[in-house]
Amino acid sequence: MDQKHKAEALNNLHEARDTFMIANAWDRGSARLLAGCGFKAIATTGAGLAYSQGKPNGSVGREAILANAVEIADAVDLPVSADLENGFGLTVEAAVDTISLAIKAGLAGGSIEDTTYQANPPVLDIGLASERIAACADKIRASGITFQLVARADNFLLGLEDLSFTIARLQAYQEAGADVLYAPGLRTEEEIRAVVSSVDRPVNVVMGLTGSPFTLHELREWGVARVSVGSAFQRLTFGALLKAANDIKCEGSISFSGQALSVEELNSRFR
Repeated sequence: MDQKHKAEALNNLHEARDTFMIANAWDRGSARLLAGCGFKAIATTGAGLAYSQGKPNGSVGREAILANAVEIADAVDLPVSADLENGFGLTVEAAVDTISLAIKAGLAGGSIEDTTYQANPPVLDIGLASERIAACADKIRASGITFQLVARADNFLLGLEDLSFTIARLQAYQEAGADVLYAPGLRTEEEIRAVVSSVDRPVNVVMGLTGSPFTLHELREWGVARVSVGSAFQRLTFGALLKAANDIKCEGSISFSGQALSVEELNSRFR
């Protein structure tokens, strides 16, 4: 599929009103494996990319994030939505420039956070955050290219666990022109239901951050349109690596090898 058809396919998944999983990949290999599992769309993870490079979240930079997203998009015949962090700057211009580059890169969508990556204030003023989303939406319309704009309210991740604060922001981003709304860090059914019922756009919920073991069936019942896992798949991979390494170092056990995929299977999947 070309960019146009990938973007349309991503839109159709959200409009189908049947909760779907958008699988987060951090490199070409993970994208190929996830596509082979039958997922219908892929999202990138800035944190997953950073960790795979031995760096903390938020330290990779726009050029590397976009190059990684393009590599993932080239690896699979699926729509790819990029984690564009906070637009790699706090101004309207920074967010718009990032969206413009994502469109030019041929991606099907991308998310913009309202976090500042600073201690004080941790999130942008709602007026500026909304202005950034509105300007990005205008840029997308002016381009004439289908591109799904995801707006994130990140206050729960930053310790500001005020649901009314979150909902007010998501409603503002909806009015500004966001296509999908996303508030990572929600922990309870009540919080998720409240967010979904407060807006008129598809809502993304992330699993794998808070330990809330909700099923896709439950999330579907609560009206969630899309489920992602952020960096959880990548962190799971590193968790398995560290466990195997510690088993060898502390116990002399090499039992992990029985859980590793065979060379033949990986060759088959990547062939």
